[in-house]
Amino acid sequence: MNTSTSIDVPHSFAVSYGAHGPEERAWIADLPRLGGDLLERWGLRPDGPPAHGMASLVLPVLRADGTPAVLKLQQLREETAGAATGLRAWKGEGIVLLLDHDEESGTQLLERLDASRPLSAVADDDAAMRILAGLMARLTAVPAPDGLRRLSDIAGAMLEQVPRAVPALRVPEEQRLVRTCASAVAELIGEAGDRLLHWDLHYDNVLAGEREPWLAIDPEPLAGDPGFELLPAMDNRWDEVAATGDAARVVLRRFDLLTEAVGLDRERAVGWTLGRVLQNALWDIEDGKATLEPAQVAIAQALLRQPS
Repeated sequence: MNTSTSIDVPHSFAVSYGAHGPEERAWIADLPRLGGDLLERWGLRPDGPPAHGMASLVLPVLRADGTPAVLKLQQLREETAGAATGLRAWKGEGIVLLLDHDEESGTQLLERLDASRPLSAVADDDAAMRILAGLMARLTAVPAPDGLRRLSDIAGAMLEQVPRAVPALRVPEEQRLVRTCASAVAELIGEAGDRLLHWDLHYDNVLAGEREPWLAIDPEPLAGDPGFELLPAMDNRWDEVAATGDAARVVLRRFDLLTEAVGLDRERAVGWTLGRVLQNALWDIEDGKATLEPAQVAIAQALLRQPS
C-alpha cells in the first residue's frame, strides 16, 4: 500500500531502541510508514504527540466517529505475539479494550486510558495493592485460550539453563538461592496451570479509565498458574520498601493480600514466585551480571523464611 501519510518517531525512542541491534533499527526505520499505513487503513487522525516506553510507541488518535483511542506499535516478539489473543479473551474485563489489530505487524488499536494517572500515583500502598489484587483476581479467572506460550514450557527451559548459569554468580549464597528456586519449580512443573496470565502486572501497568476506574495495560499473556503473576506486584516501589528497614514485613503483607484476593494456595504461590525470581536471575546472568537484584533476593528470602 502506497501512502503519503507517516508518523513521527521520537528521536529518543529511535536511538534507545535502535541500540539493541540491526533488526530493531530496521523496525524503527519502517515505523513512520507502518504507522501511516494503519492511520489510513483504520481511518484514524493523530490527536497529540506520541509517547513511548522501552519497547513500544503509543500514538493518541481519534477514530472516524471521534472516539479517542491509541495506536500501539511494538516490534513483534515471542513475548508480545499473544497480546491480542489475550485481550480478546479478557473482553475488556479489568483490562484495556482491544478495538482492532493488525496481525502481520502486531499493532493494536486500543481504548484510550489516562496515561497521566497510573496506579503508582495512589500514595496509599495498601489501597493501590488492593486495586491491583482485584484486577489480578479478575484477569486470572479467565481460562487461557489456545495458542499462547505455556508456563510449563517456560519452566522446563529455565530448569535446563540452571546448571550452566549458576556458576556465573559471584556470591555463593546467591548461587544457593537460585538452586533453591529451581528446586521449587521442579516440584511444581507438572501442574503449571491453565489460567490466562498478564505476566507483567504492576502499578505502572494499570491506568485510570472512564469505563472502569482502573484498567490493566501491556499484557504479555501466557497460560499458567496465577502464582507466577505475583512478583511484579510485590517489588513495586522497592526503594520505598527498602527504606522502611523492614522489607520482609512489607513483602509478606503484600503476599498475603495478593494470595487472599486471588484465592491461591500459599505454598504453591511461594513456589511459583520463586520461579519468577529464577526467571529474572537467569535473564540477569544472560545479560552478563554476576550478582542478583537486591529486591529479588529480599523477596525470595522473606518467603522462604516465613513460618510454614
